[in-house]
Amino acid sequence: MTKRGLGRGLGAFFAPGEDEPRDEIAVKAIVPNKFQPRRVFDQDALTELAQSIKQHGVIQPILVRKSLTGYELVAGERRWRAAQMVGLEVIPAVVREYTDGEMTEIALIENLQRENLNPIEEALAYKRLMDEFALTQEEVARKIGRSRPLIANTVRLLNLAPAVQEHVSRGTLTTGQVRPLLALESHELQVEAGETIIEEDLSARDAEELVRRLLKEPRTPKAKKQEPRELFLTEAEERLKMALGTQVKIKPGKMRSKIEIEYYSADDLERIIESLTVREQAAATRPRGPMVV
Repeated sequence: MTKRGLGRGLGAFFAPGEDEPRDEIAVKAIVPNKFQPRRVFDQDALTELAQSIKQHGVIQPILVRKSLTGYELVAGERRWRAAQMVGLEVIPAVVREYTDGEMTEIALIENLQRENLNPIEEALAYKRLMDEFALTQEEVARKIGRSRPLIANTVRLLNLAPAVQEHVSRGTLTTGQVRPLLALESHELQVEAGETIIEEDLSARDAEELVRRLLKEPRTPKAKKQEPRELFLTEAEERLKMALGTQVKIKPGKMRSKIEIEYYSADDLERIIESLTVREQAAATRPRGPMVV
């Protein structure tokens, strides 16, 4: 088997060589890469790929290595999953030899180059490459074809408070908005500043100004305007709490407002959904006017 080095870019170890045989391997004989860091795949994208495979077949072979019971995926899990969706019995594959360490590195690099990772997932992948394989930022940048400053700036996001990282993962805060928060040593201040950015819908430049003010008075976060809470909002919260049997918060904003409904388990979420659905159905079937007999 041809063994490829991992330092020449993604194509160097994913693209089949001209002299490498392409086998037809039973789809059921293949298991996923146990080192694959991603477990969630976009179902809409998979469906589109499955339709393409149904019409044209699998054009690019997947990459596998032999295992004790059959074969283990190295690269091409989306193609393998899509092939299962359309009922293919065999799939074209190139078989190579890889160590467990190489499998882990390949899975990380494939995800970094081919998957739509959020900034925190990307930062964690870079850090794993550096920690587990003793790679420098320069080496990581060379392997995935990105600049060293980009790698450095992305990894620095892991210095943010976990709550702020969660906002970045969900997309409620952008990297431009949170990067200034790295200048704040206190995680508590980072969290408070992050909440202020969200509530006031601050731009990245506004976030920089906020941090400058906080650094001048590090113990005093930016003072929020103490406006009297509208009585109807408090009453509305209480009505929702009573109706849904859980904590409810209404957060008014300048451009948009939010209602946050807490739930504590899958069963609790199902109960809340059922409660809302029942009320919706009851409203839809309620008589609109007096009944004429």
